[in-house]
Amino acid sequence: MKLSLRSLIAAAMLVSCSAMMAQDDPEYRMEIGAGLGLTTYEGDFNGAILSGENMTPSASILLRRVMNPRSALRFALGFGSLKGSSKNLKTYYPDFNTQQVTESAREPYEFKNTLVDFNALYEYNFFPYGTGRDYRGAKRLTPYLGIGLGFTFVNSENGTVDLSSAPVNGSPNMFGSPKMDGSSGVFTANLPIAFGVKYKLAERVNLTMEWMVHFTLSDKLDGVKDPYRVESSGIFKNTDCYSNLQVSLTYSFWEKCRTCHKE
Repeated sequence: MKLSLRSLIAAAMLVSCSAMMAQDDPEYRMEIGAGLGLTTYEGDFNGAILSGENMTPSASILLRRVMNPRSALRFALGFGSLKGSSKNLKTYYPDFNTQQVTESAREPYEFKNTLVDFNALYEYNFFPYGTGRDYRGAKRLTPYLGIGLGFTFVNSENGTVDLSSAPVNGSPNMFGSPKMDGSSGVFTANLPIAFGVKYKLAERVNLTMEWMVHFTLSDKLDGVKDPYRVESSGIFKNTDCYSNLQVSLTYSFWEKCRTCHKE
């Protein structure tokens, strides 16, 4: 009987020690890393949300401030390009469409503009995110949502044009080919909204897969404003946007003090 009681006490002590060790599972305040993916232009010269014809490679570097296992702030600088064409579009643009007989000799409008993007995003994890060993019951795998504020710079090498205010050429075809004489640099704010999944590969290594849409305030990312020749107003009305499908890898650092009071 005494032996059995001692065994029970020893087992209880082992369980208690294991729980204490789990509570000391390290947490990190920061992550740094990079990502690779595909950027898709979504505007007047794109007929689908995820068009393979308009996808281009992209890359980013990012820094994440982990506030707790449920939330984080992420800052990212992205590089890529936007491309599109008026060829084979179902929407008829008088200045660019090449499907009409009277305009069969006109070259389709094509562009490939370089893109630089900076965004700050608040991320909310559906489950507490961690190694799976800490006292909060954190999960190695969690989906998350993100929303924030960003800025976009696009370099349109051939210039830009605003067709809502451009004069109509008195040619037999009614509309003449637009002259791209506007500024080549386009700078605008954007509203990024993201959905993704995080997975902790190791104690300090994190893998993320994410799809993010950037709703911008400009209609000139493709070089052309209002190709309908109809002036519009509204914060996101008839403006261009783009999306990123990206995989990123980050490294955790700046460990929280283990002897401090845990949140």
